Amino acid sequence: MSSPAWGRTEKPHTNRQDWENIKQMFPFIWTYRGRVLLALASLVISKLAMVGIPVTLKFIVDALDKNADQAVVLPVLMLVIYGFLRFVNSGFNELRDVIFARVRYHAMRELSVTTLQHLHDLSLRFHLERNTGAISRDMERGAQSFSSILNYLVFSIVPTIAEFILVASILFGQYDAQFAITVFGTVAFYIGFTLMVTEWRMHHRHEMNALDSSANGKAMDSLMNYETVKYFNNEQHEIDRYKNTMTSWEDSAVKSQTTMSTLNFGQGAIIAIGVTLVMFYAANGVVDGSLSMGDLVLINTMMLQLFLPLNFLGIVYRSLKYAMADMDMVLKLLKRPLEITDADAASDLTIEEATVEFDHVSFSYNENRKILRDVNFKIPAGKKFAIVGPSGAGKSTLARLIFRFYDSTDGQIKVSNHAIKSVTQHSLRKHIGIVPQDTVLFNESIFYNIQYASPSASHDEVVRVCKLADIHDFIESLPEGYDTVVGERGLKLSGGEKQRVSIARVLLKNPPILVFDEATSSLDSKSEKNILSALNAIAENKTTLVIAHRLSTIVDADEILVLEHGEIREQGNHDQLLELKGIYASLWAIQQKKQKKVES
Repeated sequence: MSSPAWGRTEKPHTNRQDWENIKQMFPFIWTYRGRVLLALASLVISKLAMVGIPVTLKFIVDALDKNADQAVVLPVLMLVIYGFLRFVNSGFNELRDVIFARVRYHAMRELSVTTLQHLHDLSLRFHLERNTGAISRDMERGAQSFSSILNYLVFSIVPTIAEFILVASILFGQYDAQFAITVFGTVAFYIGFTLMVTEWRMHHRHEMNALDSSANGKAMDSLMNYETVKYFNNEQHEIDRYKNTMTSWEDSAVKSQTTMSTLNFGQGAIIAIGVTLVMFYAANGVVDGSLSMGDLVLINTMMLQLFLPLNFLGIVYRSLKYAMADMDMVLKLLKRPLEITDADAASDLTIEEATVEFDHVSFSYNENRKILRDVNFKIPAGKKFAIVGPSGAGKSTLARLIFRFYDSTDGQIKVSNHAIKSVTQHSLRKHIGIVPQDTVLFNESIFYNIQYASPSASHDEVVRVCKLADIHDFIESLPEGYDTVVGERGLKLSGGEKQRVSIARVLLKNPPILVFDEATSSLDSKSEKNILSALNAIAENKTTLVIAHRLSTIVDADEILVLEHGEIREQGNHDQLLELKGIYASLWAIQQKKQKKVES
């Protein structure tokens, strides 16, 4: 059964566990838990000062309203207190922001690093199925949404709850129950309306996310395959695909904005009705003498202080739901189990003798696609084995299994008489070098790409392996020499140049076991001869597995395995296989005939 195509952003499930996701965020902020507590303490002090402001204002108004004698002394003191409380409110608000900044950005960094590390730990199967553009957008939105969620919780939701509790205590303690009942009834109705309408319109946001990532994936895919697009004159086709997706995104975005305006209007209406009722009660109290002018000012100010952030809380709730939707894909990615893992008791691989053994290995990518069938052979230390056969026979799969990009379905693979499942992946790959059939380079300098095999290597060491790989003169002929940037995926270099960079890179790594997967397939005959002699010199006394299409490159192999339909059909050296007059002899005759035509 094939696995889902991860990396294509899908509509987040409506039954996603938001509270579980929030709990999963806590480890990322736990490092700075002390700062979190200090930020919360600053928040509480700020809110106490904020609620104290209307109380102080009440005393000022009452003092001015009663008699002129007190107005000379009492308001001065209260005005000083009023100004001090505003200073404390503003100061501790900013202090909270300063303290929490390290927590927020550290959490974003840790999430981004953890996600990238998890992506590197996932198997080759996942990376062959993923969409790079879509998954990069998911990662970007995931980090930003993490920051947003922390901001909403610490700077909006918790402060509003704290202020609500303080205002409630004053209204219940000092005034008639009708004030508190009206205020809390309005708040309850407001929250219920916001939750109901927001949930109703959330699918537009989900659809926007999916279409946004899909469009980004299409754009990235078309740019990464720029040459293929040009070969087939399909520029307009790619633009149309992108445009159609963006048109659907536009429609979803308009619907999202329209429904948000409906929600905003409803929220504004609820608050307007609630404030009007409370102010009617307060004004009536002043008229009948049960309340002073200061009480009217206090109630009005508290209503403004409570409903303004509550109005903003509606926006925060929607934004929080959006952020949780954005975060959902990244957290699902982090929960994706690793297919290839080190055993609990895995040890580092030590090479006593660099042997490679396939012990009755079978492998299939899925139940309906059998690739290898009971492959059984052993490469003695220092020997050169070659694998040949038609396309699709499973030759490159052998290399992927040696590196443990996949685990064999049956049988086991051994390196230096150690089952590769019993050693750490890092130590296994440290002792194996490969020149792949399709060389992909980083969008960095040639020097960086070669030094990548050994980041501590000196410039002289890089130059030495470049000479062995017959690429030094070419690099020196470039205007920027070794500092020449090769372009994304190495597109500025030809196939042969990229392959020679790859050969230089594996020579710099200098492992005891070498794998050449069609290592000279992109080279001309002259370069092939030069590199083959260099490879033979470097591979001397190393265990070498050569996956070859050109049989002329492996006539000197100690043993040649002929693979067909995932099974070893023939085995022996060049001369022995020719004497069999089987598959190998047939392939040899065809290639020799083609070579004679080229030479003639």
